[in-house]
Amino acid sequence: MIPVTETIALDEREIEESFIRASGPGGQNVNKVATAVQLRFDVRRSPSLPEPVRARLERLCGGRLTRDGVLVLTAQRFRSQERNRADALAALVALVQRAAVAPVVRRPTRPSLAAKQRRVDDKTRRGAVKRNRRHDGGDGG
Repeated sequence: MIPVTETIALDEREIEESFIRASGPGGQNVNKVATAVQLRFDVRRSPSLPEPVRARLERLCGGRLTRDGVLVLTAQRFRSQERNRADALAALVALVQRAAVAPVVRRPTRPSLAAKQRRVDDKTRRGAVKRNRRHDGGDGG
């Protein structure tokens, strides 16, 4: 089990990894060894995720989510397969952690009478500053 939060842990069997050839630097090694990691995680069918977390995760994934609800993460920052695996896994954990945090519901409030009065006073003062900048000469500047 991969711990994500105190209540959520992902089962390793839910994560599928495949190795592909990476682009970028690496010399001759880049043409011979598949160091990039493509991690696949089925968000919609995962028994590890509670329903609200699943819904938020689907929104967070954006274009990385397939039509079938599979999250596809590609990691190719490093030249070694092992570091790319750890990078992809860390990205998955970070995404699930972000989805696990429920958004704070905004409670609508009203401005106080004093706040309204301060706003009107500020507008009046600002208008006076602009009015004092004007000059009555007709030449425009």
